[in-house]
Amino acid sequence: MHDTLPSLVEKALAGSRRPLEFYLRENSRLPGPRANLELAQDLGHVLSAALPQRAAHVHALLDDFLDTSRRAINSNTPDEFIVLSGIIALGVCASVYPAWRLETFDTLDRYANSGLWRIREGVALAYQELLSADASVAIERLLALATRGSYLQQRAAIASLAEPRLLFSPKVLDAALAAQRAVLERVHAEPASVRRQEDFRILRRTLGYTVSIVTAASPDAGFTMMRDCALWDDDDIRWVLRENLRKKRLAKFTQDTESLLRLLA
Repeated sequence: MHDTLPSLVEKALAGSRRPLEFYLRENSRLPGPRANLELAQDLGHVLSAALPQRAAHVHALLDDFLDTSRRAINSNTPDEFIVLSGIIALGVCASVYPAWRLETFDTLDRYANSGLWRIREGVALAYQELLSADASVAIERLLALATRGSYLQQRAAIASLAEPRLLFSPKVLDAALAAQRAVLERVHAEPASVRRQEDFRILRRTLGYTVSIVTAASPDAGFTMMRDCALWDDDDIRWVLRENLRKKRLAKFTQDTESLLRLLA
């Protein structure tokens, strides 16, 4: 926890938001290769401690952080970090304050379509907070995105569920497998005319690592799914499977990976 953060949050909730926003910008680590996600998480925990007594003030502050109408948000900038912090903090707050969950799901579903990759990652992190707090409801929302959402919403579903620390839960693991299969089937069903779209390529790249995370947690089910997909004779699915078979997390499953590689040859 950053020592000065609680006092700045207190000032922000009292109406003086500029010092907190300045502090977040200065400590965002952006521009740079890695945003300060620890600070964003800490912000969420400090704000969640003010719930429910000061819910209206916390909500107003987060609304302010998430309001992108006042300025253009560019990638790898402190401005982007403010929005990212708002998304992650919203997930943390909703995880401890059930009254906010429905609205938070709607907000996350909207930001899942962001053109900024850090914002999309923030959505996955926020969803993971909600999965930890109320897996059943979060799973229902994520499976809806996997089966009916846009390419980027599908991406949010599979990325959110492919989190090793959450896959110890049988309920989350089953949902993760279902989401991976649903999205793989949707990718396979897409015509060649849309497969060069950037959003589709982003989804494909995400599948290139999420399948192996879930397979490592449930090898029998995961490799069965991968073998089924290998028979589809689909170049994009073949690429996804090969990318996952390169991951070190699957290296110990020698017999399964070698049989899959023979199918893909």
